[in-house]
Amino acid sequence: MTLHGYVRRFAGREWGPLYRTVRAALVRHRLWAAPMTLGAVCLTLVFQIVQNQSWGYGFVQGLGSVKACDPVWLALLRTPLSLFVPALDLPVWGALAQMLLVFGIAEICVGWWRTLLVGYVATLAGTTYARVGLALGPDHPLGLPASDRLIVDTGPSAAVVGLSVYVCWRYAAYVTAAAVVLLMAVELLVKDNLAGKEHLAAIAAVVLLCVVLSAAGNRHRRGRPLRAHPS
Repeated sequence: MTLHGYVRRFAGREWGPLYRTVRAALVRHRLWAAPMTLGAVCLTLVFQIVQNQSWGYGFVQGLGSVKACDPVWLALLRTPLSLFVPALDLPVWGALAQMLLVFGIAEICVGWWRTLLVGYVATLAGTTYARVGLALGPDHPLGLPASDRLIVDTGPSAAVVGLSVYVCWRYAAYVTAAAVVLLMAVELLVKDNLAGKEHLAAIAAVVLLCVVLSAAGNRHRRGRPLRAHPS
């Protein structure tokens, strides 16, 4: 088999089912194939505009700003909206492009409510890790310095990473899922910061979710009664 044939066969096996699902939805419904994603992008853009106004920064931070030093109840209350509050130190267009691409593919492939659920699980795992890391301290391999308790933790990046792994698992694109994990590990090696560690925590939470769902699915299949063959 030639290199071209091998690459084509690999691409068809790895991305074929995912591509066909997304393409069919876009051909049929165009951008309205992912209405929740469009709403999420618009909400993120609104938050970006408002938080850059002199009167709006405190309002947006009060709705969706999460820091490890916040009380747990307050962090849990703000975490759902924190997905849609762009980080102030990163270009907003990057966050919007991530959401449009990854949230859109996820919504088409697994539905809007699973997209939101997995995104929330990934984001919550990241914010929870920050508290655990601070408790472990800077001398622990998984610990964090005390200064990280004041970092504002917002944006869709943890949800985007978690959803990428989840969708790849659902569509058996295992090489792509492994590439996402490797890329996040390299990111952490290049720039050792809170965001990089939270991304790995988000991946760990989603992988655990996939393992639990896979085990539950196998148990359900084993529990089905065998159909009697017609005599």
